[in-house]
Amino acid sequence: MSGEESSSGFLGLEGVEDVEDYIWANEGEGSLPWDRFSHVFDLVQNGNQTFRQNRLASFEQSINYYSRANNIKPNDPVILGNRCAAYIRISQFLKLRNPSDSEYRALNGLDPTIHAELALKDAEKLLSLQSTSVRPYNLKARTLLLLEKYEMARDTVISGLQVDPFSNPLRAILQYLERNLTRVVERQGHGRPERTDDFDCTLCLKLLYEPITTPCGHSFCRSCLFQSMDRGNKCPLCRTVLFMSPRTSAVSVTLNNIIQKNFPEEYAERKAEHESLTYLGVDLVPLFVMDVVIPCQKYHLHIFEPRYRLMVRRIMEGNHRMGMVAIDSGTGSIADFACEVEITECEPLPDGRFFIEVEGRRRFRIIRSWDQDGYRVAEVEWVQDVHPSQENGERTDLLELTTNVAERALSWLTGAKQAARQDRSKYEKLLSLERMMPSPQDPERFSFWLATLTNRRPQEKLDLLRIRDTRERISRGLIYLRAEEQGCRVQ
Repeated sequence: MSGEESSSGFLGLEGVEDVEDYIWANEGEGSLPWDRFSHVFDLVQNGNQTFRQNRLASFEQSINYYSRANNIKPNDPVILGNRCAAYIRISQFLKLRNPSDSEYRALNGLDPTIHAELALKDAEKLLSLQSTSVRPYNLKARTLLLLEKYEMARDTVISGLQVDPFSNPLRAILQYLERNLTRVVERQGHGRPERTDDFDCTLCLKLLYEPITTPCGHSFCRSCLFQSMDRGNKCPLCRTVLFMSPRTSAVSVTLNNIIQKNFPEEYAERKAEHESLTYLGVDLVPLFVMDVVIPCQKYHLHIFEPRYRLMVRRIMEGNHRMGMVAIDSGTGSIADFACEVEITECEPLPDGRFFIEVEGRRRFRIIRSWDQDGYRVAEVEWVQDVHPSQENGERTDLLELTTNVAERALSWLTGAKQAARQDRSKYEKLLSLERMMPSPQDPERFSFWLATLTNRRPQEKLDLLRIRDTRERISRGLIYLRAEEQGCRVQ
């Protein structure tokens, strides 16, 4: 094995050193008019020429040529195989790149995992077209190596060797797998590897949990790595610039299986610890401190602070819910009442930020709160209105009031939509409010929805959260609606 291979832990570029030339033949099924075939031929030849320049930029350019050829003649084995080889070369180039290079010349938009996944798609398509040829097995096995799916790579090699038992590229991959995987899981004592700090995360100094290996070769807990990257997109150890995100970065399956199998008790402790941060329990809520939200209200947020990026990632792994709370202007501390919101839409951005949409669900009273990893967590008491009595007709009266107010609210919405037809944004917002209208058979929830029809100040919304009388809240909602009508204002 060369020095390059041993230092990187990857096979070298043997087996994808060259691409196939296009044969000047255009007969049988899938044949094209000669002018289009000639264009495809030229595109492939240009792609091959740029590929053989053996530079990162030339590999990117060759992919462009092959993709244009594939658009004209889809599912052509030569085109798919050559493009797959180019994707592999880019991924290997990035994984073998000196970490210090990224400090001075960052490669924007290039990610070894993404290119390996694109290569895998082409390889699998090629395999479905040419299952009796060795080439697709060779290409697929190499993409699986780049994705650290070693067992799948071994299965692919074995399948390929059944087609051609004497294939040198496939036999080389198999020897590599057997030699290196045996070394990784080398047994000691009773057949288990010794527990050393090689299996620890260098950030939390605990056993790796859901390990991710960066392109520069360092492994961290998934949560630890992205918590570190919230403050900068560099490897915490060697400072290589990383282009990774939770959505596109896969856990290292082989390393995770080794840890889980050989250190089961410690792994179970780490799992429980992780889940305790993700699933806080029925009476514990992570808090986003910004504004007052009430049930049935929608709210859009741009998450950019590192502490809230971490919180949102944990929430999205759990029940998608958090508390929205404001600072009480009277006390200067967080308000005593707040609302649980559910993240209904979440758009992660490449740099770790999020655009999210939340919708108010339940309200609660904060019993106590504390800091956890930079953001607030609260022990809460869930709050509901005092239910009216059935015996003296209070419940019936309340339902009748709610039904009447619902009819008035719908009438108001109809007029507001008519007035807002020239304002697309305002009109769609009114439609959304109409769709969110609860049934009048749920007076408590309806009373909050009624208040969302008008713009309310934070203190007014906080007062609504504190009220436990549904009739009183409906009365306030009607007052707000009348004021809106008299002021000729539409939200």
